[in-house]
Amino acid sequence: MKKLFLFIFLFSAIFAYPQKFQGLALTPPMGWNSWNKFGCDVSEKLIKEIADAMVESGMKDAGYQYVIIDDCWQIGRDDQGNIIPDPVRFPSGMKALADYVHSKGLKFGIYSDAGSKTCQRRPGSRGYEFQDARTYASWGVDYVKFDWCYTSTQDAKASYTTMRDAIYAAGRPMVFSLCDWGLSKPWLWAKDVGHLWRATDDIMDCWDCQDNRNNAGFTILLDRVADLYSYSGPDHWNDPDMLEVGNKGLNNTESRAHFSLWCILAAPLIAGNDLRSMSDETKNILTNKEAIAVDQDPLGKQGVKVRDDGDYEVWVKQLADGSRAVVLFNRSLKEKTMKVKWEEMGYPSYIQANVRDLWQHKDMGKFTGKYSDIVPAHGAIMIKVVPEK
Repeated sequence: MKKLFLFIFLFSAIFAYPQKFQGLALTPPMGWNSWNKFGCDVSEKLIKEIADAMVESGMKDAGYQYVIIDDCWQIGRDDQGNIIPDPVRFPSGMKALADYVHSKGLKFGIYSDAGSKTCQRRPGSRGYEFQDARTYASWGVDYVKFDWCYTSTQDAKASYTTMRDAIYAAGRPMVFSLCDWGLSKPWLWAKDVGHLWRATDDIMDCWDCQDNRNNAGFTILLDRVADLYSYSGPDHWNDPDMLEVGNKGLNNTESRAHFSLWCILAAPLIAGNDLRSMSDETKNILTNKEAIAVDQDPLGKQGVKVRDDGDYEVWVKQLADGSRAVVLFNRSLKEKTMKVKWEEMGYPSYIQANVRDLWQHKDMGKFTGKYSDIVPAHGAIMIKVVPEK
């Protein structure tokens, strides 16, 4: 009888009151994902070289942790239903690859799908959620990206909650990244299900292009997530998709703007370029510790667009020490003198504040009431405003 009561207690603890692992994403996750640059061309060799490059480039020291394999690593299931990694591309198996990533002081991420197939028609996790989660745990997976292709009439909240419960039951803490492209408005329900959720369609390597599936450049995705600031915070982040910095579709000025705005949004910083062959400029953007500190600020506030003058926008993010991070964003094709007023940050106009340029890594001086600067075409100025005590 005692054994029966113990079984009922354990069953209730795990299944009746399931939960995501708390505290894994108190700040937005930082890492790298294979999809933007490599698509299906993933392999054990590539992932090891990316892990090496993440360390050697200084990205690990800047805060990047996760090395995430996206779609196409899996080819089928065995007669027991276990997911099978591609034995040609991953000859040592996923456990050995995870061990290699861990040996670099990094964390290992993997991809699956809530439907019967992944977006690239590999086997999805529908009906195998608990089995797959146990497998991932045995491999040493630290992060699961869960997509939304081939889901038919499935309910998003129910499907993602099932996988959350499976990860919890497997017993290994894993960051859970939901990816239904914002179709189910996950910001309304996913706080207790995942650590981050895609609030937009897929990003494209461009300024403002868009395809017939609503995938788009970063400026368009920025607009789609701008009003969702009240739903984001520690352990539950709006995700406007991965970074395109270093993928050739954006010039260096545009890439700095892209990175600045993702930091103001408190967005996950998931690089999507080839870390093995970065230019110095790309490396400097991705490892700008002053900009990253804004993204990783422990208060966890998503920045707010406080002024929109057509092509000229002012974004403000409240920081834990009472200061503000500001982005002056110029969407136009000509440089523009732009300003931010103290009242737009929630400060009285009469106070004096120190202003620091986070891209020049330079103190700009003391200012009262406002700050102005020349913002390049398709560019951004990112500053930190610290009131004097």
